[in-house]
Amino acid sequence: MAAIELDRVSKRFGDVAVVEGLSLRIEEGEFFTFVGPSGCGKSTLLALIAGLEAPTAGEIRFDGEAVTALAPRERDVAMVFQSYALYPHMTVAENIGFPLRMRGRARAEIERAVREVAGVLGLEGLLGRRPRELSGGQRQRVALGRALVRRPRVFLMDEPLSNLDARLRLETRAELKRLHARFGITTIYVTHDQEEAMALSDRMALLERGRIAQCGPPLELYRDPASLYVASFIGSPPINVLAAEGLGDAVALPRGVPPRAVLAAMRPADVRVSATPAPRALEAEVIVSEPTGSELWVVGRRRGERIVGRGQPGCAPAPGSRAYFVLPPTIYLFERESSRRLR
Repeated sequence: MAAIELDRVSKRFGDVAVVEGLSLRIEEGEFFTFVGPSGCGKSTLLALIAGLEAPTAGEIRFDGEAVTALAPRERDVAMVFQSYALYPHMTVAENIGFPLRMRGRARAEIERAVREVAGVLGLEGLLGRRPRELSGGQRQRVALGRALVRRPRVFLMDEPLSNLDARLRLETRAELKRLHARFGITTIYVTHDQEEAMALSDRMALLERGRIAQCGPPLELYRDPASLYVASFIGSPPINVLAAEGLGDAVALPRGVPPRAVLAAMRPADVRVSATPAPRALEAEVIVSEPTGSELWVVGRRRGERIVGRGQPGCAPAPGSRAYFVLPPTIYLFERESSRRLR
């Protein structure tokens, strides 16, 4: 295991800055996630840590030792990609044991290590099969096994669950969390899926154009967003954003700040939908009701703005009807021009 430090790391491709002056410390044994939209720099950061790319500026350290000039092999990292990258002509056992064979380990040692990893991942009955005979979830477990068998200092995972269907993603996500708890290897994970990041991470960094918009435990980003960008990216359904000047006394603004300069935001899960008028309620036209099993999300439109709230399951209001969206006590305020949080 290793603690990883990024010290003012930048990466440019020609005139394009992909990562800019990023400093960060990832603790030994931590499960850390870089999350953000496409093009924000998260996969480039992973490549820099792995040694697949060299930084334009700055330094990368493992346990205080500079590794910026070291090749990937010398850093002792293992990567799991979105594509499984298995050798099609090899069996499951041969794929898992390949890294040890390349290091010249004894055959008996390799077989013992492969059996141990296969037992952890539930692959014991599949060791003689080839990748074409496996499901997508089984192939992903083989890719994890190939990384795990080495017991590296650092796991690097780049969108490893993207090719799986919804059910397998949930199952494999739970498997990753269990494996991390068992082995405690420092893990750096990259995803665009904020729910995945929140479910897996000890800490996460939300990236915005090559910089860290906010870093911390997942619930901290959800409950205490530093900017409108963070508030809008984290959470599902996405946070409601309304003009403060249209909310009247429902919003208490900081002294001296005009309502027209402020945007108010509230989580849909905290907004209650009522069929009758209520205190702190906004009347809106119902656009659609979306039942999702245990939840009912009601989407409304008011003064050209969209608002989403939680309805009562089994009592979905009809499109075109009027409903009342009751605002919660917790309303986040953001400066309209800069998007920064107003405290």
